[in-house]
Amino acid sequence: MESEVDSGGKRQGGYAVEIGRLTAEEMDERRRQNIAYEYLCHLEEAKRWMEACLGEELPPTTDLEESLRNGVILAKLGHRFVPEVVPKRKIYDPEQLRYKAMGLNFRHTDNINYWLNALAKIALPSIFYPETTDIYDKKNIPRVIYCIHAFSLYLFKLGLAPQIQDLYGKVNFTEEEINNMKTELEKYGIQMPSFSKIGGILANELSIDEATVHAAVIAINDAIDRGLAAQTMVALHNPNAMLVNLVDGLALVYQEMLHQAKSEKAANARNRANALVLLRRSEICAFLRSLSCLFILQCKSEPAEYKDVYEELLTQAEIQGNVNKVNVHAALEYVDEALEKRDVQALHSALQREALALHEVNRENTEWYMEQLIIDREQKALELGMMEPLEKEELQAAVDAANENSNVHLCMMQAVSRINAAVRKGVPDETLKELMNSNAKLPDVYLFAAGLYQRELTALQQQKPQGELTQEELYIAVEMLSAVALINRALEAGDFGAFWKHLISAATGLTDIQDCCAQRYFAELTILKQQGQRNGVAMLSWNDLQMCLHDVNFAVEKEHDRIVAIGLINEALDRNDPERTIAALLMPSAGLADLDFPAAKRYHDVLAAARRQKAKDTRDEAVVLWIEEIQDGIHKANQDGQAARKMSLGIAAINQAIKEGVASQTLRVLRSPSVALCSVVPECASTYQSELATLMQIKVEMGDNQSCWVKHKLKDDSVYYFNLETLEGSWERPRGFVQSSTQISREEIQATVTGVTAVYNRERLWKANEGMITRLQAHMRGYLIRKDLCARKHFLQKQLPAIVKIQSHWRGYRQRRDYQKRLHHFQDNADAVIKIQSWVRMWQAKRRYRARLQHFKNNIASVVKIQAFARANKARGDYRLLVHAQNPPLSVVRKFAHLLEHSDHDFREEWELMRLREEVVQHIRSNQRLEQDLNIMDIKIGLLVKNRITLQEVVSHCKKLTKKNKGQLADLMVIDKQKGLKALSREKREKLEAYQHLFYLLQTKPVYLAKLIFQMPQNRSTKFMDSVIFSLYNYAANQREDYLLLRLFTTALREEIKSKVDQVREIVTGNPTVTKLVVSFYRNVRGQNALREILGPVVKEILQDKSLSIKTDPVDTYKSWVNQMETETGQRSKLPYEVTPEQALTHHEVQRRLDISIHNLRAATDKFLAAIVSGMDKIPYIVGNLLYYRYMNPAIVAPDGFNIIDVSAGGGLHTDHRRNLGSIAKLLQHAASSKTFERETGQLRTMNDYLYHSQQRFREFFRAACDVPEPEEWFNVDEYSEMVSLNKPVIYITVGELINTHKLLLQHQDSLLAECSDPLHELLKDLGDVPTVESLLGEGSVDANDPHADQTMAQLNKMEVSLTLTNKFDIYKSSGDGADNTRGLLLSTKQLIVDIIRSQAGDTLVEILQTSASTDQVADHHRLVQRRALRDARTPEKLKRNQSLVHDGKLSIEEKKRKIVRSLRMLEAAGVISAANGYQQLVNEIARDIQNQRRYRQQRKAELAKLRETLHRMNSKTAFYEEQIDYYNRYIKTCLDNLATNGQGLGKKAAASKGKKAKAPSLNYTAAHLREKGVLLEIEDLPISHMIQAGGSLLPWISEHWLPSALGVRPEMVNGINGNATLFWLFPNVDLLQLQYEGVAVMKMFDKAKVNVNLLIFLLNKKFFKK
Repeated sequence: MESEVDSGGKRQGGYAVEIGRLTAEEMDERRRQNIAYEYLCHLEEAKRWMEACLGEELPPTTDLEESLRNGVILAKLGHRFVPEVVPKRKIYDPEQLRYKAMGLNFRHTDNINYWLNALAKIALPSIFYPETTDIYDKKNIPRVIYCIHAFSLYLFKLGLAPQIQDLYGKVNFTEEEINNMKTELEKYGIQMPSFSKIGGILANELSIDEATVHAAVIAINDAIDRGLAAQTMVALHNPNAMLVNLVDGLALVYQEMLHQAKSEKAANARNRANALVLLRRSEICAFLRSLSCLFILQCKSEPAEYKDVYEELLTQAEIQGNVNKVNVHAALEYVDEALEKRDVQALHSALQREALALHEVNRENTEWYMEQLIIDREQKALELGMMEPLEKEELQAAVDAANENSNVHLCMMQAVSRINAAVRKGVPDETLKELMNSNAKLPDVYLFAAGLYQRELTALQQQKPQGELTQEELYIAVEMLSAVALINRALEAGDFGAFWKHLISAATGLTDIQDCCAQRYFAELTILKQQGQRNGVAMLSWNDLQMCLHDVNFAVEKEHDRIVAIGLINEALDRNDPERTIAALLMPSAGLADLDFPAAKRYHDVLAAARRQKAKDTRDEAVVLWIEEIQDGIHKANQDGQAARKMSLGIAAINQAIKEGVASQTLRVLRSPSVALCSVVPECASTYQSELATLMQIKVEMGDNQSCWVKHKLKDDSVYYFNLETLEGSWERPRGFVQSSTQISREEIQATVTGVTAVYNRERLWKANEGMITRLQAHMRGYLIRKDLCARKHFLQKQLPAIVKIQSHWRGYRQRRDYQKRLHHFQDNADAVIKIQSWVRMWQAKRRYRARLQHFKNNIASVVKIQAFARANKARGDYRLLVHAQNPPLSVVRKFAHLLEHSDHDFREEWELMRLREEVVQHIRSNQRLEQDLNIMDIKIGLLVKNRITLQEVVSHCKKLTKKNKGQLADLMVIDKQKGLKALSREKREKLEAYQHLFYLLQTKPVYLAKLIFQMPQNRSTKFMDSVIFSLYNYAANQREDYLLLRLFTTALREEIKSKVDQVREIVTGNPTVTKLVVSFYRNVRGQNALREILGPVVKEILQDKSLSIKTDPVDTYKSWVNQMETETGQRSKLPYEVTPEQALTHHEVQRRLDISIHNLRAATDKFLAAIVSGMDKIPYIVGNLLYYRYMNPAIVAPDGFNIIDVSAGGGLHTDHRRNLGSIAKLLQHAASSKTFERETGQLRTMNDYLYHSQQRFREFFRAACDVPEPEEWFNVDEYSEMVSLNKPVIYITVGELINTHKLLLQHQDSLLAECSDPLHELLKDLGDVPTVESLLGEGSVDANDPHADQTMAQLNKMEVSLTLTNKFDIYKSSGDGADNTRGLLLSTKQLIVDIIRSQAGDTLVEILQTSASTDQVADHHRLVQRRALRDARTPEKLKRNQSLVHDGKLSIEEKKRKIVRSLRMLEAAGVISAANGYQQLVNEIARDIQNQRRYRQQRKAELAKLRETLHRMNSKTAFYEEQIDYYNRYIKTCLDNLATNGQGLGKKAAASKGKKAKAPSLNYTAAHLREKGVLLEIEDLPISHMIQAGGSLLPWISEHWLPSALGVRPEMVNGINGNATLFWLFPNVDLLQLQYEGVAVMKMFDKAKVNVNLLIFLLNKKFFKK
């Protein structure tokens, strides 16, 4: 069966076997690709099986390896089958959020260990277990996949999991994916496990008798063929078949299912056999042609005897699998039947069936299961359109959901019970706390409403007979109360929007809310809440709110009805209908009071008049009367009626009094207010009586009509009718009205009274005017007085200046007189005055002081804050001046000079820093060696387990590993201080100091190392850089070492240009050594994070855009278009497949797709360009101006190779992604190098304008990137900064590296040294010849008689020594000349100046030096010197300052001044400083030192934290390695115990044989037999035909032809040797297992015979170990 490559570039079913001629290399490549494809198929099989078990989607196959490293998927798998061992809560990072954000964490190993514990719990044989490092460190992921396959088969046999699929040849992978996987497998050197042997190994490990199992399985297959269910059931019950979970009632179903499976398997086997014959023929032919063999081997199909019987028969696992399927289906039917009948007990029994293997099925939750399963069953029926039983996974999901619901309900009920208890207790805070419990499933509650909750819930609880509130009642109550609380808060805040939102919320539960009344609600509730707060009620209750709403609604409704009534009233007035008016007035909705029906006419008239008046006033004819105006009109009409009746009664009384003839009685009624008569005078009473009686008599004489009605006309011309008999009146004219003829009307009475009074008034006129005349005289006198006053006032105003002058003279005289008298008095009593004044001033000052003091005491916190702010502001201002001023004043520098002094805290931190650095380096090297030894141990134990070799080598290696583990490794890391380089002897001390001086010189003078790099070969120089130079600079761990390493790179580049470069452009176009080293260093150490930050987000964005496709090749675009058309139509395209670019561009569709691709290319390139330009600050210092093309562009092309993105091994990037990134990188490189697409196709030439604009942006980017400060300014350090630093630089180097460096310097001494006076020459002379390991470590370190002396020596070479670097040539010493002396003088002078200015103040340095110090200043300086001396005495040796500085620091203040003056003259003579500006350069240097000291302390603090974290992680890693070592010790001990037990058993067996001589196993194989088994491939000088025809043993022929010449032995030494000793004697020095591990397939023996290593090992294992 041959496979073809599909149009998408994927291979289907592995790799095709080509019949054409293949070379050996091609066949080997094809074999490796087939292995990679097979492994990818196994990955896909494991992925699908885990997805089926976990019920969730896993990452793609190519990413599966990487996703397994955190152990989350494996831990979930363990939880699926052994939940008691792997609880879900113990799985670390189950959602993988931390892993996605920050990568792997050491705690992820817990997940892996949980999974391994689950494997052990479920009793999977330990031979399949991988190591934790195989997964976490990705050392052997195929081993993990192998274990998953074994785990699946084991679970399948137990009936706990589905069977894993065989997908070989059924899944497709691209060429790129297969090649990436092949590369990964080759990279890690992993040998692929044999997945096909899992079943056999599992059977062996489980101690199954294969023969009996095989016979039982054959019997079952025979019974299946016979078709009788009873016989099949008997065969299935055979114990040797090892089948479980058999149910007799399902015999017929078993028969049918097994018969169907057997038929399908037989059909598939026949199809495979036919294809296999063709495949094997093609493979053999190709192999023979590639070897150019001289004979032809006829290819035939395998004989029947070699045919596997299980190709057509069901295996034991397949039978068990089908039985499990039937059992599961039957159990599902039982569950469905129980659900149909709603039988709870039957449901519980069905769920407990072993076939379903459901987890966590609890009897008490059966009701919950019933409810959940019924819901799921009905939902499934709706989706499918028919009723189907639930699947096993659906049952488990329903059980889990029901358990969860039950737990939630239980927690909820407990929370409700606690809430009721808290409510009864009556403490609002406790009640609120319980209400906030999430288990209660209640709405949100609010802290400010605790009292409201307590009050209302208590009331509700008291209303319940049982005194308990249910959860539903609590939910409704809390929801309503929370809404009420929010309404109260909105009312307090005056927030109408929030008030209305919560008021209309359904949660509030308020009814009868009208939108139109919103403002009324808000106003009324605000008033009500204010009243409640005044009464001590903080919150309105729900009842208060509802009652208020009802009141407002009722009031609004009344107002509405009243408005309707008002409209009717006004309408009646319009129609001038009094009856309708009174009817409208009497409406209850009008709410009018004091209505009297008889007064209807009056009401109408009054209201009509009022409306006319309002229309007149407003000039609006359509005006209406409102309720207040109508009520006023009614009141007025009522008052008019009362007034008219009273008046009528008064008139009647007057008439009656006149009839009676009593003058006094008549006068009384005349003066009645109700009658309102004018001009009634008591003196005229008799006259009134006589005149009125006369008038009445006249009326009587004229005739009496006997009428009882009288009519009165009021002031408004209205008429009022009054009945004299009933004494009642009416505004309407009575029927048959006749005016009484005998009654005198009011008008007649008024006329009579007026006439009488007028006569009386005339008589009293003069008497009445007497007072008026008196007042007239008074007015006249007043007039005359006022006239005189005005004249006087006019005179005074005219003479005003003279008057003012007279007054001023008089006042002045009086003031002078009084002043003189007062002055004479004070002079006479001067002492008393002074005393009084002093007392007053003192009292005032005390009062002000006490008030001020009391004010400060009352505001002490504010005072402290103000003072702190003022001081901080002043300090910040001074520090800004110190930092930013070009020439900071000396006074400002003096304030911060104390920062240069090292405190005890500084010394402790420095000592801690040194200790941590040393521990970290020791742990790094220790862990590296442990890891290497453990890797070797992994390999050896793997070989031991696989082939059962002897334990000697493994035990030996384990002893060495155990020795290191027991603490001796730490001792090996440190040189013996009694005998080694650090011994307490003068000779050793001088040697140690010489090496310290040497490495200090190499570190600070990079020219030596730069020359040395190019004196060595390329391969050695790279190794020298990695092993020595980077260690010498501690991998740029701090700014000083980073600066010095940068100087080395710079010097090495100059050296390379000088020695190897002819033209400058070769630096850019070529590949210089230094450039490679710099790029390698910054990619792996410092610059990788910058690349991830700059390019990572945009690369991920490009990769995540699945629709992005950039194809700028017309031919590729054309082919993809043709393939798409054929795929969509299903017909072969009529267009040709092979075209030129010009022909492809003739199609419009190709041009359109190219335009889209170019547009996408521009957009994507813009994103990258923007990211690069914006990320300029993130680029490392060295990269910005030197290595752009080699730093960024390669990372864009291959982001997975530069760790820009996280890609699992073998996953890689898709071809489309690589093409897209390649196109973007190409465009960016054109823009960066100012190139255009002149020679490209027309579509790309359109990008030239875009390239021009991009080139401008790149130029600006390059200018900005190159515009960086000098390294000294950037790193705030120079080569002598450590001279004023607290600690000395320390490096950690192995003995071997130290010796190799010394040897290289001596070898290339002539090239490195320009003259004999070079410092390096002096140092090498001090060191002498290259030392040996023993001379450095001490005599006796290596025992000459030790058989393992070489191994011991190799181990000693790895021992580590710490060197505290010091400078032999002290720059502080005044002897000598040159720049070094000047720098040393400058540094010592600065230190002296700092001591002086700290003790003595002054505006300038010159002023301080010229001014003598006071006694206090000298004492202050003396105390400073003493404190420093005490601190120096406590300082460890490694942290002590330079001796020159220590000596200068002990001088007196005047001695220091004199030395400063001398130093200033010398420095000025050297041109370093100038006296013209007051030596401001020195002040500036001190200010810069203060800034650097602050930065250094910050950096030191950050480095301490980083080192502690690193040390913690390394301790964890060491503990992990020690656990592995302990595991290996136990494993080897077990192996040794088993070996001893087996040896004892063999001895007993030999004793039982009664002395019979055991026959050694024979190993006489003929050449033909070995050739047939494939062990022997060929023998030189022996034709194949002779080899096949030879019938004897190969051993005599070997002893005759080869051994005498090859090994120097006699033939008779071989003739009697048989068995195991024979073959191992034939190749005693050949490690077959090592060759197999290294992948060597063929080896040569005696330079004659070619042997297949794998088949030879197989033959030995089968022969001697029965394996």
